[in-house]
Amino acid sequence: MKKDLAKELYKFYKSGFRKFRQMESNDEVREKNTDPQNLKSILAEVITNRNWSQGVAEGGLFSDWKIIVGAEVAEHTNPISLVDGRLTIRCSSSAWATQMRLMQGELLKTISTTAPGALVEELIFIGPNAPSWKRGVRSIRGGRGPRDTYG
Repeated sequence: MKKDLAKELYKFYKSGFRKFRQMESNDEVREKNTDPQNLKSILAEVITNRNWSQGVAEGGLFSDWKIIVGAEVAEHTNPISLVDGRLTIRCSSSAWATQMRLMQGELLKTISTTAPGALVEELIFIGPNAPSWKRGVRSIRGGRGPRDTYG
C-alpha cells in the first residue's frame, strides 16, 4: 500500500501548522516608519537586535588586521581563524612566529583595545607550511619520515 505524498503534504498544510509557525516566529515587532532613515542607524539596530556585535567585531579584526598590528607586522602575519577565543595567525617564517610569541601579551592588549567586541583570549602562531611526507607515491604506511632524504 503506497502513500500519496502529495495528499499527505496537502493535509499537513491544510491543518494550519504552517500558519501557527509563522505566528510563533514573528517575535520582532517592527513599527511602521515612512520617513527615510540613515542606513548606519538601521544597520546598528539590526546588529544589536540579532546579537551580531561580537561577530561583526571579529570580522573587523580580520579586515582591519593591517591597521591593528601595523604595516610591518601585517606583511609577515595573516590571521587564519578565530574559534573559541583562539586566534590562529600564520607567519611568513618560523623566526617571525617566534618573535610574535614573545610579543603575545602586548599584541593581546592591542587587539582588545582596537577591536573591543572581539573575544580573543589566546593567540596561536604557526609558521609557513612545511612539506609533508605522509602522503604521496613514495610514502610508506607506518614509516617514520624522511630520515635519510637530505643526507
